[in-house]
Amino acid sequence: MADIWLMRHGAYEGHRPGYHAPHEAALTVEGRDQVRRSLPLPEGITAIVTSPIPRARQTATLVSHLTGLPIVAASGLLAEWRAPSIVLGCTAEIYPPAYRAWRARRLTNPSLRCEDGESLIDLHTRARHCAAFLHHTAGRHGPLLAVSHTLLLGVLTHLPEGPAAFTTAAKRPWQFAERRLFTTDQPAAPRLPGPSRKIEVR
Repeated sequence: MADIWLMRHGAYEGHRPGYHAPHEAALTVEGRDQVRRSLPLPEGITAIVTSPIPRARQTATLVSHLTGLPIVAASGLLAEWRAPSIVLGCTAEIYPPAYRAWRARRLTNPSLRCEDGESLIDLHTRARHCAAFLHHTAGRHGPLLAVSHTLLLGVLTHLPEGPAAFTTAAKRPWQFAERRLFTTDQPAAPRLPGPSRKIEVR
């Protein structure tokens, strides 16, 4: 099977520990420099897919511009965990009570949502579909670079843990512009309608 490389976007406006970025947060100058420093890509990559969220899309667009590789898809399956609107732009010291209550219960009730946010089961299910999408796309286009976000990437690379993979992802964040090889040492992902490895740290 064709290799699939996963990459986190570069640094974005407003980032700080515990921060839930608004959708529109854009790459900073440093973020763009991080992307440039991440090159060259592993040999053989022939196409790029990306989350549609601006900081990831901008990362993918810059990689495409610098390498000449095409962006063949922008998929919501690669979007970051959908945090509830009440915490967007917030850090831990000002998380609202409803979000704090959800955090205390999320592992014992992984189907629980905080307002308009994704539950842990929602995110894990999306990550499984994302794995199927990536393998399908690599089957069509060859070795692939997929640009996404730290929590989604963390869950995607720890699928066997089930919904609790969210906690692993939160404790082991990817560095900006970090790249890892995606592997299939995990339960089979569900097949998408129609036609669709060890983790190595760069």
